[in-house]
Amino acid sequence: MDRLFRVYLAAGLFVCVSLFAVGCAQKKVTTEASVESAAPPVAAEEQKAVEKGVRESGMAAEPESLETQPQVMEEMYPVLEGRTNAPLLPIYFDFDKSNIRQDQRDRIEKNAEFLTNNKTVRVRIEGNCDERGTNEYNMALGQRRAMSAKKYLVNLGIAENRLDTISYGEERPLLFGHDEYSWAQNRRDDFVIKK
Repeated sequence: MDRLFRVYLAAGLFVCVSLFAVGCAQKKVTTEASVESAAPPVAAEEQKAVEKGVRESGMAAEPESLETQPQVMEEMYPVLEGRTNAPLLPIYFDFDKSNIRQDQRDRIEKNAEFLTNNKTVRVRIEGNCDERGTNEYNMALGQRRAMSAKKYLVNLGIAENRLDTISYGEERPLLFGHDEYSWAQNRRDDFVIKK
């Protein structure tokens, strides 16, 4: 009886360890080269408009990467407003970064202006990531993004006790595509007004 118990115990442990190992497998992180090749196709009219704007602005006809050219990205594709409550605006981040991009500073400063003029409003800053990377890494990155926005708003004079932060990591995507446009929309902080 004791020997049979040991056999069952060993088999049970083997199954548990196997399930644990499978459950902890890391996601494959897409390389930069495959990110560039995964960009969504652009309609012919939009492509012509972008090419015309590129020629008029004197920019090179082909950007190195949509990820490193946020202005080109915004010209080609509309910026969605995430889950942010109007009149606040979400802010967007570069891949694997938590610093506030230069082109997003006007957006967060408009949020600060709204909060300055509405002293009773409290906001939850929700940090979000795209699907690349592990869950644990993305939760930490989402928190760093939310804290960057909070620090920026506090430096603009917003009381810290009016700002809460939370990270959703990759758990609440706005878009479910596996392309740069979807990933760019999912790398954001949302500003949700708390009642």
